[in-house]
Amino acid sequence: MIEQEFGSITEALRRHDRSAIALIEGDRQISYGALDLLVDRVAAGLQRDGLAKGATVAICAATSIEYLATFLGAVRAGIVVAPLPTSFPPTSLAAMAADSGASLLFLDPTTEARLTAVEGVARINFRSETEGLAFEEWLPPEGSGPSPTEPAPGDPFNIIYSSGTTGTPKGIVQPNSMRWIHARRGRFYRYATDSVGILSTPLYSNTTLVHAFPALVMGSTLVLMGKFDVGGFFDLVERHRVSHAILVPVQYRRILEHPDFGRRDLSSLDHRFSTSAPFPAELKRQILLRWPGLLIDTYGMTEGGGTCVLEAHDFPDKLHTVGRPVPGHVFHVIDESGEVLPSSEVGEVVGHSAAMMLGYRGQPDLTAEAEWFDDSGRRFIRTGDLGGFDGDGFLTLHGRRKDMIISGGFNVYPADLELALGRHEDVADCAVVGVPSPEWGETPVAFVVSRSGGSQVSADALRRWVNERLGSTQRISEIRFIPELPRSSIGKVLKRDLQQSYGDPT
Repeated sequence: MIEQEFGSITEALRRHDRSAIALIEGDRQISYGALDLLVDRVAAGLQRDGLAKGATVAICAATSIEYLATFLGAVRAGIVVAPLPTSFPPTSLAAMAADSGASLLFLDPTTEARLTAVEGVARINFRSETEGLAFEEWLPPEGSGPSPTEPAPGDPFNIIYSSGTTGTPKGIVQPNSMRWIHARRGRFYRYATDSVGILSTPLYSNTTLVHAFPALVMGSTLVLMGKFDVGGFFDLVERHRVSHAILVPVQYRRILEHPDFGRRDLSSLDHRFSTSAPFPAELKRQILLRWPGLLIDTYGMTEGGGTCVLEAHDFPDKLHTVGRPVPGHVFHVIDESGEVLPSSEVGEVVGHSAAMMLGYRGQPDLTAEAEWFDDSGRRFIRTGDLGGFDGDGFLTLHGRRKDMIISGGFNVYPADLELALGRHEDVADCAVVGVPSPEWGETPVAFVVSRSGGSQVSADALRRWVNERLGSTQRISEIRFIPELPRSSIGKVLKRDLQQSYGDPT
């Protein structure tokens, strides 16, 4: 089935050994046969409640078997799923629920308090009856099944809300065709019926879903981790002999820094993946040195467009890059006016592939801003990232376009400064932002997490050290030590928060 140009993710569930374990959550597990029957019941329940193909349901809950079954059941009924970020404040969740047009809201006790502002939507609670109807009571009787629906490639599959690091979250509408392309990557990721994957990032994140669906389509077992902590991660890897993991860079850093790393048996976990946030070259190098196995970094957008892949274990001299475009994906580098630059120059990266969003829900103007068209009319997605390609076709990123600092009339790319800072032995983590300067217009300020709590090197000494290694127009004006960088739930540094902590944002 995976060979098909287009297919149904939920139909693939029916083709696996029905006794094989599909999902593990704590001491609970469910086979592919039982999961398929539960998905049928969810789909039948949604149809019973009057939801037709194209309607929307929202899910705001911790990772669980019920969460994934509900997601898949909605898809089987042709219903669009809006997975809402569990960490967002009530007003934001209410706005997203309203924007999605959801007819039903699935929740659990961990999210009840955050959903008080969501009005006019029936609630189904996965875990209790304290808020809404209990999931087990809502489900139709065992053996119930839905009326068949035929998915079309252009039908909406889900609405992923942006993390909100740049302002008001936008609803990214991904079609069935895009999710099927993701699912077909299961072969590249080397998922198989004997693979055991672990999901340690939230199910509302595209980072998680681009591995959850391929694993299920390939018949693998998935271990569900509600909230990431390194000790718990070690326990699950050892207990279930986990072979595949999608982790964001900050999780890799915490794993390597944990005192038990090296004493725990992680030998089974030899397929490791990362995406969603910048992955420092030195961190990749340490993983390859200390933790044998495959390490694959993927660069792309939730909105779709082009994807680059770096198989770090095969290209140790390219760790500063995000890899090369995958076959069939086309990239250009463009200037501020939208003109194509030579690929070796630094400009905004735009990408095209068969996997692209339909648009931002209900926001055609913002959708248009995210698009770029070449001379033939071919549609590309603007990444907002600044980058350029080397002679071997590997893409190096220089930071976000909005984060670029213009100091004294010169373009300063924070990623270049962060790379230089990261080479100091006492720097565990860092981020550079632009702040107002009466002399230069903007000037770079670095926020640093020290390995020694700042006891090994002073801020002034570190500033002098790094500025000796930077160009005269790149120099950092100030360094501030902080306990940790503010991050989103999937590890993206919240640079706007750093700017606000310094003073007025630029």
